[in-house]
Amino acid sequence: MPAIVCTAEASYKKQLGTLELTDTHLQWTQDGKKVPSVQIPLQDAASLFCSKEGAPQVRLKLGLVNDDAGHNFTFSSEPQTVALAERETFKSELTNVISRNRSGTSAAPPPPSVVLPKASVTASASLSPSKPSTPVTVPASRASVSRATSVASDGRAPIIPGADAASDFRLRKKVLMSNPELLALHKDLVMTGQITESEFWEGREHLLLAQAAAEAQKRGRPGQLVDPRPQTVEGGEVKIVITPQLVHDIFEEYPVVAKAYNENVPSKLSEAEFWKRYFQSKLFNAHRASIRSSATQHVVKDDPIFDKYLEKDDDALEPKRPREEVADLYISLGATFEDHAETGNEKDITMRAGRQRGVLPLIRKFNDHSERLLNSTLGDNPPPKRRRVEDDGQDNFSQIELEDLCDPESSIGILLEMQDRQRYFEGQLMRGVAAEQVPTQPVDISEAIVDFRRELEDWDVRFNQLRLERKAADAALLSMTQNVTARLDTKTRKNGLPAALFRQLTTCQTAANEFLRQFWGATCPPPIDTPFAPSPAQRSAKAAKMARYLTGTREKVDALVRVAQVEGADGTAVEVAMQPVLEAVERALAFYRAKHPSKAAHHKVA
Repeated sequence: MPAIVCTAEASYKKQLGTLELTDTHLQWTQDGKKVPSVQIPLQDAASLFCSKEGAPQVRLKLGLVNDDAGHNFTFSSEPQTVALAERETFKSELTNVISRNRSGTSAAPPPPSVVLPKASVTASASLSPSKPSTPVTVPASRASVSRATSVASDGRAPIIPGADAASDFRLRKKVLMSNPELLALHKDLVMTGQITESEFWEGREHLLLAQAAAEAQKRGRPGQLVDPRPQTVEGGEVKIVITPQLVHDIFEEYPVVAKAYNENVPSKLSEAEFWKRYFQSKLFNAHRASIRSSATQHVVKDDPIFDKYLEKDDDALEPKRPREEVADLYISLGATFEDHAETGNEKDITMRAGRQRGVLPLIRKFNDHSERLLNSTLGDNPPPKRRRVEDDGQDNFSQIELEDLCDPESSIGILLEMQDRQRYFEGQLMRGVAAEQVPTQPVDISEAIVDFRRELEDWDVRFNQLRLERKAADAALLSMTQNVTARLDTKTRKNGLPAALFRQLTTCQTAANEFLRQFWGATCPPPIDTPFAPSPAQRSAKAAKMARYLTGTREKVDALVRVAQVEGADGTAVEVAMQPVLEAVERALAFYRAKHPSKAAHHKVA
């Protein structure tokens, strides 16, 4: 049984209960019940939000991975000071959990709230959201156990092979919520029991796969430098909000701060005292993403602890940390006179490094940050393409060849199916042999040159006399203009139908299109079979079911025509609008009757 870290009285969705934090889960149990109604694995915790101080209700919101809505809890202990203390306990513990989830290691706990005098810097773990700037990405197959699970209504496996039922349900829900038209069609057909869940998603697996790929895509690190900005609050105090993500970014961007933290906390300084003195030190001002001024250096006081970690400005002509890899001459920004002496290029006197030594540390800081971003994107794996070095060292083209511009797959085109193929090629071969046997006349080169010169005589005069008729161009332009005008008129023209009747027409059309898609999918299945593909008997039963639904399309259209006439609209417009659907339905039923003559009497359009 997992150990309970802390517990408190809290309500969830206006229901009273008990909120408990164990070493593995955050769970809430309604009063009078023994089984937790909400149970959240700690590895799913992604962000934390709290109500402002002085709010009438003490609330805490926990955001989950791939679910920003999360769960909201209201602490209900009396008096409110007790609820605040309980909320702070949960907040402290959950902040540590979220920090570990982001870093994947046992990171340092977030610093406590520190209040400093006026005009000083405050390090505060305030009630502002501690949502990370770089969200954590997990495989799409993992979902919170507090979410409802779902299985296909016909007992078959989930839509996406290899995915669990909860993840499959979550993907389907997100796809439907992002597509209102698909959601309306799902309500009209699946929720009414006309087709099953699996039948609805057949042929739409690509939507679920695209959603899963979007959720599993790993977002890179933010491109901005870590530069905490002080905020002025009421009373003239200046504070900097410290979050676990900010601490992690500072340690990663400036390893010297992590070194100072490990050497001084908690032996010499507390958490709050460390961050308070750091943001008031010269070390922090040296890390600011701006050109350091002499005024700032004079205002900031000396600090015996942090001044030991100050480094000399990297403002020499050569950087302290040289590049490990030599850049190619094709992309070297310093390639001038020394690299192109044979062409006579003069040395570029404008590209002199160190003309303004004060900006060199800032430029090199930006370069180091950009290099870290690129390295984090590449990861630990070797790049897919290695520089090809030939034996003679002259393979220059391979250095500038970009794989992204190369076509990885060359299409062989569409194969032509033809009858009596051998006879065709034999005929081609015989014509080629006959052409070779025909004696060719020798070409007189001098006579050909004379003819060519004769044809070019007075070419400039004839070129000036060339006049192109504008009739063809004007006719093409007029045709395109009329086409655009007709499209715009069709799009903006009022259909003259009531809004309710128009919605019924749209619903009837989308339902008929879905039945047609299901019918043709069962009658003419794709050639690629999957492990979860229906059997021939199941496809036959599905085709008969869809044909039965399609039989009633004509009756539905006639009913809509009568409704239009009752409401004073033009029934002919309804008939014309639905005519393409009726023709498609008639063609599908004719195909089904030809394939199943015995069932023809049951599937005729009324």
